[in-house]
Amino acid sequence: MCGTLYLCATPIGNLGDVSARALELFRTADLIAAEDTRRTVQLLNHFGISKPLTSYHEHNKREKGAYITGLLEEGKNVCLVSDAGTPAISDPGEDLVRLCIEKNLPVTSVPGPVAAVNALILSGLSTRRFSFEGFLSVNKRHRREHLEQVKNDPHTLIFYEAPHKLKYTLHDMCAAFGGGRRIALARELTKLHEEVLRMTLAEAEAYYEETAPRGEYVLVIEGAPDCAAPTDAWWAELPVPAHVEHYIEKGLSPKEAVKEAAKDRGLPKRDVYNAYHTTGDDAH
Repeated sequence: MCGTLYLCATPIGNLGDVSARALELFRTADLIAAEDTRRTVQLLNHFGISKPLTSYHEHNKREKGAYITGLLEEGKNVCLVSDAGTPAISDPGEDLVRLCIEKNLPVTSVPGPVAAVNALILSGLSTRRFSFEGFLSVNKRHRREHLEQVKNDPHTLIFYEAPHKLKYTLHDMCAAFGGGRRIALARELTKLHEEVLRMTLAEAEAYYEETAPRGEYVLVIEGAPDCAAPTDAWWAELPVPAHVEHYIEKGLSPKEAVKEAAKDRGLPKRDVYNAYHTTGDDAH
């Protein structure tokens, strides 16, 4: 009988966020594969756990992938952890998951902290639809090409960024998205000095010209505004007030009609509400 690969989330800052299930697996698994064994040892020591570890990272994933799947085929259980947060997101864990699937080996997740999601829910920006873009390339041309590809996306965008690259990234984002786009810059999440700055891209670029970036950042950026409606949408030719009226005539309350029109158009409800009520047709 094959063993199981457990994808175990670890704290992104506050050690109290580790789950009881993850701790139990750390105690009972045959091996823990870690992106940085030194950091994982610190976590295990904090909870009084002693367990064999092996490194698994970008530079040894080929040979260690073969080693770990070999153990699983022998019936051993292995926990995979990243430096912080959930493995297989912006780290080589995804390659190990793919390898296990190819070999029909059991894989399951032990959910927990994800920096991208924590930053998103603290940003104040739309959480209805979002795209996780990970780290941008260190190559200037590739970075700018990436931003050009997503600049018209209507959903919220999430990036990870290192402090030494932040100024260059904000500069390129201003150029691609425009300085008026809103951004939330999150750092030290779940820690004592957690900080989430909410401002425009232009304000963020100016702020970090005067302030030295510290720590790893999660950048949450609002989607492109005023996206053109799909030409085949039934409401594409309707002004916003008429769009709302359509739903009211179908029996919805004004509040529900605004909600449905906003959903159709991918706009904030308050924008649709304001557009509707400025017509003076709010006597319904």
